[in-house]
Amino acid sequence: MAASRRAGGISKRCECRGPDGKRLGAACPQLSKRAHGRHRVSQEIPPTAEGTRRQFQRTGYDTAKDAQNDLSRIQALLDLAPDDEDAQRRIGDLLAQLMTTRGPIPEPTEVSRRIGAGVPLNGSTTVGEWLDTWVAKKKTRKKTTGGYESHIRVHLKPRIGHHRLDRFNVGHAQDLFDSIDDDNDVILAENHARREQIARCSRGKPGAPKAAEREQLAAERAKLAEMPPFRKLTGPATKQRIRSTLRAALNGAISAQLITFNAASHVELASGKRPKAVLWADRHVAHWQKTGEKPSGVMVWTPAQIGQFLDAAEGHRLYAYFHLIAFRGLRRGEGVGQDWVNVDFEGQELTVAKEIIVDGWTPVESDPKTDGSAGTIGLDRATVQALREHQARQAAEREVAGEKWVETGKVFTTELGQWLHPDVVSKEFRRLYEMVGLPPINLRDLRHCAATLIHAGGGDLHAIKETLRQSSIKLAGDTYTSLLKEVDLEIAENAAAVVPRARKSDESAVSPA
Repeated sequence: MAASRRAGGISKRCECRGPDGKRLGAACPQLSKRAHGRHRVSQEIPPTAEGTRRQFQRTGYDTAKDAQNDLSRIQALLDLAPDDEDAQRRIGDLLAQLMTTRGPIPEPTEVSRRIGAGVPLNGSTTVGEWLDTWVAKKKTRKKTTGGYESHIRVHLKPRIGHHRLDRFNVGHAQDLFDSIDDDNDVILAENHARREQIARCSRGKPGAPKAAEREQLAAERAKLAEMPPFRKLTGPATKQRIRSTLRAALNGAISAQLITFNAASHVELASGKRPKAVLWADRHVAHWQKTGEKPSGVMVWTPAQIGQFLDAAEGHRLYAYFHLIAFRGLRRGEGVGQDWVNVDFEGQELTVAKEIIVDGWTPVESDPKTDGSAGTIGLDRATVQALREHQARQAAEREVAGEKWVETGKVFTTELGQWLHPDVVSKEFRRLYEMVGLPPINLRDLRHCAATLIHAGGGDLHAIKETLRQSSIKLAGDTYTSLLKEVDLEIAENAAAVVPRARKSDESAVSPA
């Protein structure tokens, strides 16, 4: 229903009573005197959601001018968004609430901003309400928006969602990250306790335990079943991303003129630099086997470990997928989203033009992560051969599937030609390396293994940046500097071993003069 100027006006009344004890109201003969009685505002306002008519009334004004000011402001509010039924109802709800609370009538410009931002009109918008409104309007990539939604759901709303947006300050923002640190302390303690309990549940000797030992083991395992599962810490880099989400949302509130200050910009956090890539050297493997701890968030297999994995995976139908990531460094979604039309066998190159990401659990095709992520990379002969063999395998699967085959044009598909689910590929990768007994890495880290192989083959940081299609050489350097040092040391040792030496025994060594 389009709004039209509804009935409204100003009247005067007093508390005088007649001989019968009833209020005289507007019939009081003294009302003509300026100092007698009080003015009242009456204005019809939009009906309720159920269609019930309602009227705003407020009395107690000392002068007609004061009453007229409020009436004019109310009518200006009613003239906002005249063709928007929902906005009109919300304005009516606001005025009905103000009539009850006797709150001041807000400026129309302020209410207009709140209508445009999609937040409550009474000024009591919470941080949680604004975060929901802000993320719903984001037009970023699904994966990016999913990251925002995860931060809001897991960290922001539970910890700071109850604060009023216009009263949110630096102290509140700092409390958010202090509470994350407190949770991390709890997670560390619970993970340590669970690890110790697992050790108590292990049998000390091979063979069937005695009755008393069986009873003790059963009790220990019952305790283990009641303990919280292992959980991941919220690390410095993740906290930086959480702050970025909050800062972007508050900037959105500033743009909507709901607030004037961004509290998230003034919170001090520990450096959220990307973790250095570290090779799974023998000493790291031994430490991991003993404690379950990884020395870095980015772990990379040695060339020997990469070869061990690829040897074990060679008969798998997705062998070419793992080979392509290990040698050419495609991201998980880029590998799953690769089209045959963008593979050039003769020119020995491949163009990354699409990727498949996960929206919740639903796979969605998208453009690459950034403009720099799209690009063409060269293919070595072994990778070309692996892709040719995979193409022949896929042709055989198409023939077996017959009419059930779904033609998607993707290089890597299910047995029926459908898209591969990225998470399913990750689980299959984990199953394969666990079967071999290799130390753990993520499928994302297999992409980082390509940096090892590129450098071992003579490539520098620039070659790594170009092949992995990273945004800057600084990013490559920050991530791989320590890794390349380890590879360089291995190369140095191998170079030294090339030269044969006839070592003299201690007895025959020439003594210094």
